[in-house]
Amino acid sequence: MTSPKAARSSAAPVPKKAPQSMSAPTALAGITLLDLTRLLPGAFGSQLLADLGAEVIKIEQPGHGDYHRDFPPINVKESGSFLLLNRNKKSLSLNLKSPEGKEIFLRLVEGADAVLEGFRPGVMKRLGLDYPVLKERNPRLVYCAISGYGQDGPYAQLSGHDVNYMGIAGALGLFGREGLGPLVPGLSIADIGGGSFTAAFGVLAALIARERTGAGQFVDVSMTDGAFAWLALHAADHLFGGTEPKGGEGWLIGGSPCYNIYRCAGGEYLTLGIIEAHFWERFCDVIERPDLKEDQWPKGAAAKAQYDAIARIIEKRTRDDWVTTLQAADIPAGPVNSMAEAFDDEQLKHREMFQETEHPVEGRIPQLGFPVKFSETPGRIETPPPLLGEHNDEILETLGYSAAERDCLRRDGVI
Repeated sequence: MTSPKAARSSAAPVPKKAPQSMSAPTALAGITLLDLTRLLPGAFGSQLLADLGAEVIKIEQPGHGDYHRDFPPINVKESGSFLLLNRNKKSLSLNLKSPEGKEIFLRLVEGADAVLEGFRPGVMKRLGLDYPVLKERNPRLVYCAISGYGQDGPYAQLSGHDVNYMGIAGALGLFGREGLGPLVPGLSIADIGGGSFTAAFGVLAALIARERTGAGQFVDVSMTDGAFAWLALHAADHLFGGTEPKGGEGWLIGGSPCYNIYRCAGGEYLTLGIIEAHFWERFCDVIERPDLKEDQWPKGAAAKAQYDAIARIIEKRTRDDWVTTLQAADIPAGPVNSMAEAFDDEQLKHREMFQETEHPVEGRIPQLGFPVKFSETPGRIETPPPLLGEHNDEILETLGYSAAERDCLRRDGVI
């Protein structure tokens, strides 16, 4: 595990706080979500809703909390990844295996709009807190379950993580270089794309439906289904073209010289994203190879020969020189930024994608900005990630528990 000192010394410089209008209304004001999830998919999904103004109450195991709290690197006492995934939330440490803990949760459900959980199918039923039980307490409740393979089917009880879901969905084969086979993607695509965003979308759609019907519903999110749905572009090769798209070989996944990555002088890399013919013709003029205009999409040996020819030209100049030249000619090209360069990128800074907030233990901490810009109800950072059980007294007091009763619950390990 990275030491706190090492983690702080290697961190990107903390930026000035981005301007936010804290007086503007929020899109999800008045919506309460109970978040039972651990780890990335649920945490990022509920943070999206919290940034839009929903009250998100994070239900955590007493004494330990979300597993993410211990992930390296550690800042002061909290995990850096936890600090980036749990802002704008409240934390209630609650033992759901105890009768008192169950009752507290059920009382919260009565006033909640949605529940989000990420357990393996059947866990909530064994706890006596599955959707039919919660629906009895609150018929308007939206219950969203994120799981690896969905609530039913032959894989429902299998354990798994992002790489497993991507493999089963047929998506891993799209990552890699020719002859090397599939690679582990650098982003958790099934977790975030198939889980976080799909769950947030599902909860919001169910809340809109509730406005018409008056009733909540069960939202079943499979991260494998989500990853599979992302195949929409490349699945056409299989379904309509009868071919198997492979990383490093397909037309938009590394097999085409016009849509690829090139090494520059100095060892940095340049991206080319040239799809339209007029961009390709302009690029060929810039690199003084007008003879390449005739074949923008070569295949096989011809594609390799064209890539090698372009690579020999690109490697003679620095990445930044190429970026300046190609962007000035209005050609889709750009740098492969390091993480540090991305945090210093003028476009990302302009879009307020790097912000900060004050934490009572961790001090001034960096945050990633909200990715959707609203003109009237912006997403924003209002509170830092919570300490474990930080809001126990506040939440239980709203349910009518006295100070003496809360002390008793602490003594008995319920909170």
